Amino acid sequence: MKKIQPDERRIANIHSADYTPWPGEDGAPSGSSVLQLDDAHKMGVGFHIYRMEPGVWSDPHEHTGTEQFLVLEGELVECDGTVYRQGDLVWLKKGTQHTSHAPNGCLLAVHIETPEKPIPGDG
Repeated sequence: MKKIQPDERRIANIHSADYTPWPGEDGAPSGSSVLQLDDAHKMGVGFHIYRMEPGVWSDPHEHTGTEQFLVLEGELVECDGTVYRQGDLVWLKKGTQHTSHAPNGCLLAVHIETPEKPIPGDG
């Protein structure tokens, strides 16, 4: 077996790493941020850690592929009132449209297949 080379591995601690601010629809910081090690994908696509500050809402969007996430910390409230709690593993089908918020903040481990499509005029 060959040795793993330094350029073949990236390590970040989800509690101490620097997160990249997630831009809102207007391009300004949204109160959410992303920790993503694989730069072969657009930010927010593939596997990443998504942090939402208390009171933040995600922009309304449609999934162009499936989304799966695990709630690591806090709670996330879906626009239909569904509450995802710490330890919940969630799968959303391609074509799902939603927005969600974190009344007290949350931390998610996320995998999104393809970029989300904004839903203009909602929210």
